[in-house]
Amino acid sequence: MMFIEPNLDGLLTVLIIIMVGPSIVLAIIGGILNYNQKKKAAKVLFILAVIYLVISLGICGVLISS
Repeated sequence: MMFIEPNLDGLLTVLIIIMVGPSIVLAIIGGILNYNQKKKAAKVLFILAVIYLVISLGICGVLISS
């Protein structure tokens, strides 16, 4: 009987996209709002982007390292 091993080449790339992708999107939206003179909403989105990045690097970083 032959066992077929799964191809997990793109798994690290997907985890990195999940870690960094939403924070980049929030930062881009915050930059657009900052450009359109909506300073308070832009500041909230920038803070959310940083918090998401810190939490995702902590959780996914532990998953990747172990």
